[in-house]
Amino acid sequence: MRILSIDYGKKRTGIAVTDPLQIIANGLATVSTFELFDFLKAYVARESVERIVIGKPMQPDGQPSENFQRVEEFVRRWQKSMSGIPIEYYDERFTSVMAHRAMIDAGVRKKARRENKGLVDEISATIILQGYLESRRQRHF
Repeated sequence: MRILSIDYGKKRTGIAVTDPLQIIANGLATVSTFELFDFLKAYVARESVERIVIGKPMQPDGQPSENFQRVEEFVRRWQKSMSGIPIEYYDERFTSVMAHRAMIDAGVRKKARRENKGLVDEISATIILQGYLESRRQRHF
């Protein structure tokens, strides 16, 4: 079964998913946040998903960011409608910065980074998921 992750945004949401063995995180898509719920329902209907990890938007001082309330509303809606697939939070601080850095390191030009903001969201979701996988492995050793 796969693990799916979400970098929830006000307008766009990045999504990443593991392989079935839960070894590697890969970017899946960036979707309009308005369409997110339906996208995820369709995805879990055709793929086996063990759980969803959603970025917990926090400020550097540990306080919830302005997006936290929207994320909580989505989580409540998911739990009410799709309770068979648990959803859990993972600290997403600095993932957008790390995503930008990864794009720069990969040679993505400034113009392309500006024009394809959805790529940042998808990379951020991948970073969240990879961090979650690594933290889970460390707990098992």
